[in-house]
Amino acid sequence: MHDLTSGKVGRQILRFTIPMLIGNVFQQLYNVVDSIVIGKFLGNEALAAVGASFPMIFTLISMIIGLTSGGTIIIAQFFGAKNMDQLRRTIDTLYIFLFVSSFFLSIAGTLISPSLFRLIDLPEEVIPEAVRYFNINAWGFLFLFGFQGTTSILRGMGDSKTPLYFLIVATVVNTILDILFVVGFGWGIEGAAIATVIAQAGAFISLIYYLHRTNPFLRFTPLNMRFNKAIFWRSVQIGLPTGFQQTFVAVGMLALYRVVNMFGTTVIAAYAVAMRIDSFASLPAMNFATALSSFVGQNIGANKPDRVKSGLMATLKMTSLTSVGVTIVAWLFAEPIMRLFTNDAGVVAAGKDYLYIVSAFYIIFSSMFVLNGVLRGAGDTIVPMFVTLISLWIVRVPISYVLAQKIGPIGIWWGIPIAWSIGALFAYLYFRTGKWKTRKVISDL
Repeated sequence: MHDLTSGKVGRQILRFTIPMLIGNVFQQLYNVVDSIVIGKFLGNEALAAVGASFPMIFTLISMIIGLTSGGTIIIAQFFGAKNMDQLRRTIDTLYIFLFVSSFFLSIAGTLISPSLFRLIDLPEEVIPEAVRYFNINAWGFLFLFGFQGTTSILRGMGDSKTPLYFLIVATVVNTILDILFVVGFGWGIEGAAIATVIAQAGAFISLIYYLHRTNPFLRFTPLNMRFNKAIFWRSVQIGLPTGFQQTFVAVGMLALYRVVNMFGTTVIAAYAVAMRIDSFASLPAMNFATALSSFVGQNIGANKPDRVKSGLMATLKMTSLTSVGVTIVAWLFAEPIMRLFTNDAGVVAAGKDYLYIVSAFYIIFSSMFVLNGVLRGAGDTIVPMFVTLISLWIVRVPISYVLAQKIGPIGIWWGIPIAWSIGALFAYLYFRTGKWKTRKVISDL
């Protein structure tokens, strides 16, 4: 565990971010490895199926992810306040909520997946493979939620290193099993999904076992867990706006897929690959913002608001430098990166267009995320929700649709940075009001 309420601000945030960033890079490799193996050995239709499955999975789990963020903020503030009894109650409540949610979402996901894929007009020839890949992943939600929940608990307490080691091992296992199941055993797209679920299960079980043996405070004892209604409802109050925000993003991704699907399998496959690359490029900003949220939560819990502004400025400098570097890499190596996934010239060309346009605006994306990170850490989660609602549904989806009608797939790509710019502006204007400074979510718990 790491106390973020004292010491050099920039160094603390950087030290907290780096293990988390490395861990999330390995976590993203789950999907990237699936896409590379499937794109190289199973073709464009299977690649499109995997790409379409990601927003579908995200749509189902988005609300739960958002609600979990409320618990993480409470954990950070209780830890900053050194209230260990309430911290333990929050951890128990979070686990119970996640395990119950994963069970019901697994059932619901497998029942409605064919209808969801038809809702976004996925080509009929792609749907059967997409359903098989999605359904297998859905039955792994227990392990996905369990690992993500444990990681969130540790991050709220200032520990971003421990999950990293387990993610590295899990990613190596996933890569080996992907090649074995898809190439060696010939199990097709199902083999890639099974490999991912096995790797997720191994990561969660081994992490829980390690913490049970090494950290008495974090011992995993399901029979002794107690659900605290007051903490749960406060978590809901804080996390619900973020849950809605995540849901807006997820449904927005489905809406964009409906626009992309108008242009056929080649563009769908290109979008699937470009989104995988984009997810890597956005990781620095997202992880710095997550680290800043924990930093803000602990310092507000410890009544040290002056450190928050210093943390914001240090984080903006680091994310801006990182974003420029990522943009340069994307411009220089767009084609060879695309060719890691496919040799299809049409897919490569469409993906290059995406990367050239979108990567130029990563610095704006990072600024938006960092500003929202401050607001979430303070417990002021409603404004980031509205920022997402406006930038995605009022700007990105309509503009992408209109531009796609006029200039083709490139119009969809241009809708992304336009939305980021509007979102960053709204987040900055609200931050300047200073209203978020008055938030302290644990004062009456």
